[in-house]
Amino acid sequence: MSEADGLRQRRPLRPQVVTDDDGQAPEAKDGSFKEPPLLLGVLHPNTKLRQAERLFENQLVGPESIAHIGDVMFTGTADGRVVKLENGEIETIARFGSGPCKTRDDEPVCGRPLGIRAGPNGTLFVADAYKGLFEVNPWKREVKLLLSSETPIEGKNMSFVNDLTVTQDGRKIYFTDSSSKWQRRDYLLLVMEGTDDGRLLEYDTVTREVKVLLDQLRFPNGVQLSPAEDFVLVAETTMARIRRVYVSGLMKGGADLFVENMPGFPDNIRPSSSGGYWVGMSTIRPNPGFSMLDFLSERPWIKRMIFKASLRICTPRFEESSGILLFVLEAMLCGLWTCLLFLNGSCAGCDLLFSQETVMKFVPRYSLVLELSDSGAFRRSLHDPDGLVATYISEVHEHDGHLYLGSFRSPFLCRLSLQAV
Repeated sequence: MSEADGLRQRRPLRPQVVTDDDGQAPEAKDGSFKEPPLLLGVLHPNTKLRQAERLFENQLVGPESIAHIGDVMFTGTADGRVVKLENGEIETIARFGSGPCKTRDDEPVCGRPLGIRAGPNGTLFVADAYKGLFEVNPWKREVKLLLSSETPIEGKNMSFVNDLTVTQDGRKIYFTDSSSKWQRRDYLLLVMEGTDDGRLLEYDTVTREVKVLLDQLRFPNGVQLSPAEDFVLVAETTMARIRRVYVSGLMKGGADLFVENMPGFPDNIRPSSSGGYWVGMSTIRPNPGFSMLDFLSERPWIKRMIFKASLRICTPRFEESSGILLFVLEAMLCGLWTCLLFLNGSCAGCDLLFSQETVMKFVPRYSLVLELSDSGAFRRSLHDPDGLVATYISEVHEHDGHLYLGSFRSPFLCRLSLQAV
């Protein structure tokens, strides 16, 4: 981008990531996991999330992230809107795109607001998966584009702008770009391929300078500044861990693991009043139990076979009575047949073997929220084992004695009194 546009880019020294003896980053390069932790002690299953109440049910879809300015609540929805929630009413205050916004394929045109934060001057900072970073004045309905996702950063596109966290003075924004290859609408492809092209970035609202703080991340997702603003936590979703990147002080430029081998795949991270952090789990890794991602991480050849097969040739049929393993076997056979046709010139291309909706049948409706200490230890956990009340939790936002539970998929958000848990 030209100087006339006022955007300058500079790369800092590469952070010193904790490594194994062979110099590789922790965890196997193919994305395999350790055995999930047993659900014992503070992780023991309970039904505390069932005490939550649903708000605005069937009036909005996918309230991914939540912010408050005073007692007024704001969120972004799947149809591309940023909305104000007050006195039981929903009011649209901003849109970053246009269009009918009815299906996932409309998202690139409509936009999809994800991370949202309240700034120091009564405005909102919003990360849109397709459009970039914005500042919104919710009272005047004014929208300011801070950084377009069409701006290449160090030669790479920002295909999936995800979450953000803002310094107390509002000058710096730390945000994640989950992939330079896959867009949000294809997030399951990103999950299954295990692409390590995600980045943690820093944007200066005064100089408009962009820095890459950490790259080669696998689905970097939620981010959160520490209270002292000396480090940023970043959830590496498909690795079931949270990284810590130091942004000030003596350790500036360094990075390490804050917590690893989590009992689920972490989404957004938000502060807790105890001085720790709330983490919403997009799905769990049950132990004992079956985790599809854990299963496939040890069998990458199955992933390659299944997810390079074409829908047009063969689609396996999932039935609850048949079981997961039978479905995977059928998918493998369909994938083999499709790939053989492709190699023979009978297939025009390779897409997904089955739709994202079909894949979601593998995702347990088990809902899990973790509170971490300021050192990354598991402090407590809140569960809804069958997802009867809270489902597909993306974020846990604490405000005025309550937890507000965002969701990347559900047609409602939830509110839970901390006194009840």
